[in-house]
Amino acid sequence: MAKQFNAFEMAQDQFDEVAEKLQLDASTRELLRWPLREYHFLIPIQMDDGSTKVFKGYRVQHNDARGPAKGGIRFHPQETVDTVRALSMWMTWKCAVVDIPLGGGKGGVICDPHNLSPREQERLCRGWVRQIVRNVGPVQDVPAPDVMTNPQHMVWMLDEYEQIMGGHFPGFITGKPVEVGGSLGRTEATGTAVIYTVREALKRLGIPIEGVRASVQGFGNVAQYAAKKLIELGGRVISVACWDNTDHKAYTFAKPDGIDVEFLLSITDRFGTIDKGKAREAGYEIKPGEVWLEQEAEILIPAALENQITGDNAAKLNPAVRLIAEGANGPTTPEADAIIRERGIFVIPDFLCNAGGVTCSYFEQVQSNMNFYWPKDEVLQRLDHKMTVAFHAVADLAEDTGEYMRDAAYMIAIQRVATACRLRGWV
Repeated sequence: MAKQFNAFEMAQDQFDEVAEKLQLDASTRELLRWPLREYHFLIPIQMDDGSTKVFKGYRVQHNDARGPAKGGIRFHPQETVDTVRALSMWMTWKCAVVDIPLGGGKGGVICDPHNLSPREQERLCRGWVRQIVRNVGPVQDVPAPDVMTNPQHMVWMLDEYEQIMGGHFPGFITGKPVEVGGSLGRTEATGTAVIYTVREALKRLGIPIEGVRASVQGFGNVAQYAAKKLIELGGRVISVACWDNTDHKAYTFAKPDGIDVEFLLSITDRFGTIDKGKAREAGYEIKPGEVWLEQEAEILIPAALENQITGDNAAKLNPAVRLIAEGANGPTTPEADAIIRERGIFVIPDFLCNAGGVTCSYFEQVQSNMNFYWPKDEVLQRLDHKMTVAFHAVADLAEDTGEYMRDAAYMIAIQRVATACRLRGWV
């Protein structure tokens, strides 16, 4: 039986391994393997039926030596503080590896938005801000959307923050609608940037992108735009796995000649659940959720939740797989990494692969603070450049040193953060 990792233990294990390679001193290791500060609070909300329900919320700021903390807010019924801690740590490395002047933070609320009305969700968003308002802001900690939160949630949070602070502060939060200070290109940024890194990795592997096959886990924002971009560049997505909220199971929707993203979107609800009946009528094979990683594809794109490729299932990867592009945060456990490494599969690690979202969030923050906004083409061009430079810096280090891609990315990111801490006199 494979050891069960919680997300924070996994993040710390990954850090410890690279800290040893970098020969970091003990005080720097202690500083970077724990959050600088974290906030736990209760949010009492009046429900539509007149009752009051109390929700638990979190904000964890892992490190802000390189700039204000940055990271999303999740609404999820299985949220835990260890998940939030891990994600805040990964955000620190993510901002550092793409070399943007931000630190790492993450927030969450234990709730299920499926069971909350829009008005209840608004009260929850405003309540979250009221509980943390003294500890966040444009120069302290800048939130953003994450799992089961969206631009509307961000607007409610922005409005509550501005009402409390008595002014306009659009740089307080990112992932906003364009009409209230959001950035063009932000919606597609994460998924599109996943494929920017895939494009560059395929070049290094000598695999033409035309006709390359991919199997994707998830069909939320990241997976949708990654699929669109890969197809635009000539590749094929032959299967998509997603959760079905009607029977609480995951399914894989397979089509060897390639999925039609627009069709699947037309039968997908706002939580990423695909209508099985309509998909079957259109010629899709409906298979168990876990077989997405057994499909005959050169590329796997896990773009759902943490700990999806494990020591138990990594051996089931199809022999055709040459590249894993981690669109999700922490989708691969250390035990699975060992198997993947042994097979010689090229991995684009999560905090590099999916850094397009935070990079474009940084662009949004800059534009909001300047009150001057760029056209979409300029945003995506800047994003492509930033991701391409970051990818090759990591790939070059991996090639020069023989390190695994994940370790090379960590080495660059951790060294940058450690240097900032040392220059500030923290260690």
